[in-house]
Amino acid sequence: MELIHVDLLVEPDNIDDAAYIRAQALAKAGMDDDGGVRVRVVRRSVDARAKMPRFLLRIAVGGNDTAPSVFTPRPLGGERVVVVGAGPGGYFAAMTLLEAGIKPVLLERGRDVRARLKDVKKIYSEGLVNPHSNYCFGEGGAGTYSDGKLYTRSKKRGDVDRILDLFVAHGASPDIGVDAHPHLGSNVLPKLVRNMRDAIIAAGGEIHFEAHVTDLVLDSGEVRGVRLAGGETVEGDAVILATGHSARDIYDLLLKRGVLIEAKPFALGVRIEHPQELVDRMFYHHSPRHPALPAASYRLSCQTGERGVFSFCMCPGGFVVPASTAPGELVLNGMSLASRKAPFANAGLVAEIRPSDVPGDDPLALLRFQSEVEQTMFRAGDGRTQRAPAQRADDFLQGRVSENLGATSYIPGIHSAPLHDLLPGFVVRALQEGLTILGGKHKGFDSAEATLLAVESRTSSPVRIPRDRETLMHPQVRGLFPCGEGAGYAGGIVSAAMDGVAVAKAVVRKLKK
Repeated sequence: MELIHVDLLVEPDNIDDAAYIRAQALAKAGMDDDGGVRVRVVRRSVDARAKMPRFLLRIAVGGNDTAPSVFTPRPLGGERVVVVGAGPGGYFAAMTLLEAGIKPVLLERGRDVRARLKDVKKIYSEGLVNPHSNYCFGEGGAGTYSDGKLYTRSKKRGDVDRILDLFVAHGASPDIGVDAHPHLGSNVLPKLVRNMRDAIIAAGGEIHFEAHVTDLVLDSGEVRGVRLAGGETVEGDAVILATGHSARDIYDLLLKRGVLIEAKPFALGVRIEHPQELVDRMFYHHSPRHPALPAASYRLSCQTGERGVFSFCMCPGGFVVPASTAPGELVLNGMSLASRKAPFANAGLVAEIRPSDVPGDDPLALLRFQSEVEQTMFRAGDGRTQRAPAQRADDFLQGRVSENLGATSYIPGIHSAPLHDLLPGFVVRALQEGLTILGGKHKGFDSAEATLLAVESRTSSPVRIPRDRETLMHPQVRGLFPCGEGAGYAGGIVSAAMDGVAVAKAVVRKLKK
């Protein structure tokens, strides 16, 4: 039967009425309902342009059933590839290698996803940051305890549906293949990550936790493996470097070894937090929101006189969390549980940072700049815990210290501080102008109900590890394949997973030619 796609606007009262949606879709497709026509929602989003928000559904009518992609490993041959990092880039690279009959040996500096949670909790309870196991390091990568957003604008880089199908095959809700902005939630991701780990091991792959890579084994311009902190050598026919955007020691290692790296633009600013009810009112134009509607979210950007300002990693019904990766620094991020029912919403509000902002030809100049700001924010607190300096948005705009602060989702706590003095001047100017522009468009965005917490600095890596466009191999080191966010080629779970697939396929081409 011919497949027809139709679009329907559905009132929130009717979104759970499958019979109503079926009848409307068949009518729009010009078909009679004989009971044998397949009707399937393939995309769901919220149209908030009207006074009362409605759901916009893309519906497939007719056609044949298509089976989702599943993980199909092949018998292993003699090749083995070292994969450094067990985030989405590393795990999807490993699965792709196994589907080609190549054994992956994954090395993760952090702990497995369950043990990692204990280290994350210590950041809250004791202010202790384990430099190898935290919100950024450990099984599953930085996204595991940061909401698990699964949307990307990098659809030309790979097959997004394939990535989502594999998530579903390992325990994710099928809804992620339908929602326009799918997410998993930090309470769901750990189980999914464990399932992927079990699948990789069952297919013949190896995964080693608390295996910190400290050196490359190089021989005449080719990588032969890696060395670990304990002195062990792990050999492989290729090395995939998927270490994430916060593995600063890896950049230091590459620089020391004379392996080409380069500075890359990133973004830095604050975490802006509003009551979720205010965000619903701003973007649904109606409050309270209909119970069938999800917590309102946003993606905002504007151009200031100096640079772009934009929202990042928006977490409706979520929490601000400490994402520091070393003692003596303060880094913030956001997360949500699957339900997104918490009373606050937060997002990064950040300004572009360019290599020209930090003079000199040091490829790590932006990384050092990033680190200095994070240390400044830590010292602005009590110098012992992860309490965050904060300021009301209206006070930030006026350059005055907040006499009092509202409630927050940030468990370690906040304290009033002059962010307008603590942050770099050019960042302050951009954020102040950006806040004013966005507040003019969305009433309340820049009001006293908005709290700014600092610092949001790990939006992406400030370093790129270059690679050949065709082979995806480092231009100087044969067999070294930079991958994912840490290499500068991804910006989230899905794009990192797609890059892992692409890099693994490039490795297969090299080893099987």
